[in-house]
Order: sequence, then structure tokens, then C-alpha cells
Amino acid sequence: MNLQIAGKTALVTGASKGIGFAIAEALVAEDVRVVIAAREQAGLDAARERLHAAGGEVIALAADVATAKGVSDVVAAAQARAGSLDILVANAGGPPAGPPASLDDAAWARATELTLMSAVRLARGVLPGMRERGWGRIVNVTSLSVKQPIQELTLSNALRSAVTAFARTLANEVANEGVTVNNVAPGYTATERLGQLFADDYARARVMSSIPVKRFAEPAEIAAAVAYLCSQQAAFVTGQTLVVDGGMVASTY
Repeated sequence: MNLQIAGKTALVTGASKGIGFAIAEALVAEDVRVVIAAREQAGLDAARERLHAAGGEVIALAADVATAKGVSDVVAAAQARAGSLDILVANAGGPPAGPPASLDDAAWARATELTLMSAVRLARGVLPGMRERGWGRIVNVTSLSVKQPIQELTLSNALRSAVTAFARTLANEVANEGVTVNNVAPGYTATERLGQLFADDYARARVMSSIPVKRFAEPAEIAAAVAYLCSQQAAFVTGQTLVVDGGMVASTY
């Protein structure tokens, strides 16, 4: 399918590896110019070379989106080097695991900056240009935990749900201006993060057995859902959360 976004420019955060890199790769395949951002320059440089090898027009910018300055700097640099930003994919690493009673105010504050405020600030940075041009796509990468909370992932459960509510509210505000705002909620995906959550084979096997398709997602499968929501074909889809989890969430809505 031609997604009709060739020539657009996208900013993808957390794009040096895992799901973020797969999203950048999917957009490059649609002839989108992609600005990739992450904290570590070495990982970014390696990702840029891989995307260049695939024929992509790619700009790599080191940025820490867990800070207000990091967000404002990366948006400004992206606009200076790439011009208008038509697509934003807000993808930030997940906060640490931990049961509710173990988390102090400092842990909540750090996670809020990383998970919630990065999405808020990135959207605020790109929206003026999108509204002026009458076209834009904002997609937040969240988690199946917004539909079905995961034990021990207290911070992620709460703050990714906050991102979802923010996106739903924003979607209504900009819907008649050609800008859509959606979320993709991945299930368990074969990335480094999965290894951090489940350190042994038994734990991974137990989780896999609970997924109806009996396997973990590949990053490219999450990326395909994101690319669709960035497309022209998805112009009538806004305020939605698309769960890509192999059928794990036991809900009818």
C-alpha cells in the first residue's frame, strides 16, 4: 500500500534501536525524510548508517527528551535542519519497574518527565507548524498496560495512561485542522526492554504462553501500525489507541 506520505518529514524519538528504529525504517520505506533522536550519539550514528544504507534521507540528533531543554532543543534543531515537521512519533523508553509502595516522589517525578511530559512537550513543539499547514500526524508509542495494567510496572501503567488521556483530549482540539493524534500500544515485543523485564527463560516462556499467538511481537510489526496512522489513508482516524499485542488484552473495547 502506498501510504501517500512520500516527501513528508518525520521526527521519531527513541529511534536508535528497538521499536523506535523500526518505525524510522518503516517511514524511510515510504520515502519520508526522517529525523531520528536518542540520547546516545554512538547508537544514533549506527542507526543513521543503517537507514542511509536502505536509501533513507536521515538526520540524527542527540537529545534527552526527559528534560524540557532536551525537547525544545531537538525540535528547534530538527526544524532548522529539515524544515517543517509533518509527523511526530513520540517514543520514550519505559520507566523502571517497581510495586506501588516502593516508589518515592523522586521516582514519580523522573518517570513523569520521561513518559508523560516528553509527549506533551514534543506535541506542543510541533503543533504550531502542523496547524499552520493544515496537515499533521502525531503518534505516541505507549503500551498494552493502558488497557490492562501489568503487575510491577506501576509507573508505566499510570503515566502511559496519562499520555493516552492527553492525546485523546488534544485530538479533539485539532481534529478540524488536518492534524490527527493517536497512540499505538505495543504488547510484549522482542527488544532489549523485554530482556530487562524478564531476565530468565522461564519468565519469558510463561509470558509468551499467555499471548494468544504464542510469540512476542517483532518491532517491525509495531512499526507497521505506526506507519499506517501516519498515512493519508488514516486521515479519519484520530483520538484512538491501536493495541498491537497478539490478542493479549482481554477486552472488547
